[in-house]
Amino acid sequence: MSTTPATTALLAWLTPSMFALFLYGVGQGLIKKYIGEVSPARFCLYFVLAKAIVNLSWFFTHEHPSLLSADGRAFLELGVLAYIIDGTGWILYFESIIAGPITIVGTLSAAYPALTVVFARIFLGEQLGALQYAAVAFVIGGCLGLSYSPPDADIKILSRRWIPLAFLALLCWATSNTIVKHAYSLPEASEVNLMVCNTIGGVLSLGLYGFLKGRQGTHTAREYLHSFVPMGMMAGGDLGVMIASRYGPISIVVPLTGAYPVVTLAFAALILKERVSKLQYGCVAAIIAGMVLCQP
Repeated sequence: MSTTPATTALLAWLTPSMFALFLYGVGQGLIKKYIGEVSPARFCLYFVLAKAIVNLSWFFTHEHPSLLSADGRAFLELGVLAYIIDGTGWILYFESIIAGPITIVGTLSAAYPALTVVFARIFLGEQLGALQYAAVAFVIGGCLGLSYSPPDADIKILSRRWIPLAFLALLCWATSNTIVKHAYSLPEASEVNLMVCNTIGGVLSLGLYGFLKGRQGTHTAREYLHSFVPMGMMAGGDLGVMIASRYGPISIVVPLTGAYPVVTLAFAALILKERVSKLQYGCVAAIIAGMVLCQP
């Protein structure tokens, strides 16, 4: 049975979005499982390695415009800038976790798709229908609910330094997504070449952070396995988002791929044997309803 052009256009971004959603969710589940064994800085170091392997493997096996093309220079420069900002967001996020309560920081970080939707409307002129905006709100609200956990009264917060760090991380991620979508409107734009930008930007931000803070000590085979596997999934998720961002509205792609806590929750329940609360079930229902309603 043949597909219509509208269906083909939809699948061009929906398929990689679902791919990213799954990989992000399982990757975060594995990070949750092994975070006690590996420091955040080490995760960053292995994340950059995973990015390089995944992105460059795709780059060398797919057709793409020349990286040396003068017409494509602006696209490459913006792409590298976007992923330096994205990596900086991750650094700020990790530093905010160290300085503040993970219960609040984690919930706040889940709100970056909302800011991306605002930026897309203001800077890209991207507009959705009323039903789609409502659907996006369902997805974002559900993600915020899944990311929330009651604060631990035993944890004493000695500094409020985490507050600006967490908000800056939020700003960085939304800005990066908006820049990437704008970059795709430039000459010689290519999702394959963008993967090189993702790698370079990751090295200049996460790589530097991981090298300075995570290189000390021994690197065991066990640690490598427990770090590289989830980071490889996260890198694969990034690949899916880069493809989806080219063909789909960023106002839907980012909230959709940001709904990975649904997959992480399923992983935690099935693999880690964690109990799922009524609130979490309700949040999952809201996210699924939003996913169904947000399609053009």
